[in-house]
Amino acid sequence: MVMIAIRRNILAMLFCTMALAGCQTLGGSGLIASSAYSGLSPEASNAIAGDMVGRFTEHVGPGSTTIQLDADGSVFGQTLEASLKGWGYAVATDQNAEGGNVVALAYVVDTFENNVLARLSTSSLTLTRVYAVTATGAAPASPLSVMTTGQGG
Repeated sequence: MVMIAIRRNILAMLFCTMALAGCQTLGGSGLIASSAYSGLSPEASNAIAGDMVGRFTEHVGPGSTTIQLDADGSVFGQTLEASLKGWGYAVATDQNAEGGNVVALAYVVDTFENNVLARLSTSSLTLTRVYAVTATGAAPASPLSVMTTGQGG
């Protein structure tokens, strides 16, 4: 019975993620425009950004990669930028980065069934996860969803 409920929640999360993807406008990089839920605390932003960037590094290695981040000015955007830099990425936010290994990155963080749904997207990779927000931060409330395409990046 518990497995059925978990599967239903995962399917609902994936459906909502796909619905959100269809509703977002495209930014200059061809990705969705970054946006974050304004009610997210700095502690929750830090926990979510740290976890998502840690998972991001498993697919897009730091060191020689420059991230082109079109942040929305939110607390999450600032925390995500700091977390990317902490993991060793060069981050370009106010200008177009040039070079061979530039990856455009967009994010969406929004509420979902009393939780927070976070998504990081490049042209070839989308990471999505639901988080339970607590008074001291946030903790993963779902498995990480990883979607890749055949494009480079």
